Amino acid sequence: MATKRLARQLGLIRRKSIPPANGNLGRSKSKQLFDYLIVLDFESTCWNDGKHHRSQEIIEFPAVLLNTSTGEIESEFHAYVQPQEHPILSEFCMELTGIRQAQVDEGVPLKICLSQFCKWIQKIQQQKKIIFATTVSDISTAEVKLCAFVTWSDWDLGVCLEYECKRKQLLKPVFLNSWIDLRVTYKIFYKRKPKGLSGALQEVGMQFLGREHFGLDDSRNTALLAWKMIRDGCLMKITRSLNKREMEKLYTVSKNKTGS
Repeated sequence: MATKRLARQLGLIRRKSIPPANGNLGRSKSKQLFDYLIVLDFESTCWNDGKHHRSQEIIEFPAVLLNTSTGEIESEFHAYVQPQEHPILSEFCMELTGIRQAQVDEGVPLKICLSQFCKWIQKIQQQKKIIFATTVSDISTAEVKLCAFVTWSDWDLGVCLEYECKRKQLLKPVFLNSWIDLRVTYKIFYKRKPKGLSGALQEVGMQFLGREHFGLDDSRNTALLAWKMIRDGCLMKITRSLNKREMEKLYTVSKNKTGS
């Protein structure tokens, strides 16, 4: 199958004609390809002088597991990460995120955090029979539940984690190479550009719960927004993949799952 056609079927290329979202508001949620979504929202070192933008390091690593049938957050992962390249947080960073120097000092290096995260992933995979398309060659879709990652923009997985792992020569889990950008999905579905996560929530009649720029609260709120969109009839699709072979696997699993 041609790469362009494959990308379109996976939702990686936007179609010009998109069904109006307004007609779906308040109606029953659509059948989802993914039984679970894992929402990530990293916080990283930052400065207000525009410098060091190429050397940001993750300082908070949160994830929440959303059941797309019930809207329930069934599990959470959270860790503070110790920056190695710029170990002292800027005043701007601490004020923006609410993360204190002592919290990252007591945290773990990214390498250990990734190991802990993978153990959490393995645990929920065993408990809930979850699989990712990138880890499957031939599956029986009746026996497993598909899962995808969700972020608000491509920055978390496409920039922050990707480049930090490259700089530090860390092995990044393969399953983190594909994800759903909820910001672009929101824009396509509702036909309007969201004014940040908090603004997007307000536009659909919801309020941000907790503290903005605290990664775990951001992840929870992103999950709540994803659930609202699902109930409004939005079909969640992968919007970004760093590997063409993964696109092919995602297409195969999607075809088996939907029967189309």
